[in-house]
Amino acid sequence: MENVIIVFPKPEDGRNMKNILTRNGITVDAVCRNGAQALEYANTLSGGLVICGYRFNDMYYTQLEENLPDCFDMLLVASQGHWIDDGNGKIIKLAMPFKVYDLLDTVRMMFEAQHRRRKKARLAPKERSEEDRQIISKAKSLLMDRNNMTEAEAHKYIQKCSMDSGNGMVETAKMVLCLYRAN
Repeated sequence: MENVIIVFPKPEDGRNMKNILTRNGITVDAVCRNGAQALEYANTLSGGLVICGYRFNDMYYTQLEENLPDCFDMLLVASQGHWIDDGNGKIIKLAMPFKVYDLLDTVRMMFEAQHRRRKKARLAPKERSEEDRQIISKAKSLLMDRNNMTEAEAHKYIQKCSMDSGNGMVETAKMVLCLYRAN
């Protein structure tokens, strides 16, 4: 999901930035002249990158960044005199004038960082609800009572059955409860 929104108050600056990126294989979703337009586009997308100058007719880049959805990163393209230390390092800055390969390398680096964050979030263990934890706990208790298992053995048993069947642990725990209650 490599969405790009460009925000510059001068239309020719936005067009030039779009042309540079497009010629180098990076698709641009929108070119905006103010922060409100950029926020409107950002809210229709599921994430991406905002490339912008430091000031628009309705806000500064810091205000835009504060209102962007969390799934967006920002690349500020401006002279260093206009940079404000954001303290959290969320805004990547590229000094004007820039070399095209510096811009492209920075954009690609930011896309790669977004990709790594999404992958890490996708692979992170999901939090179970209290209800799900109780179901697993009941199934473990049943296995411990009926089969003289320790809690660790019961957990490992449910986990192994879950992996073997391709079902989640909660679903497997529910099957254990159903099987033992039927007997």
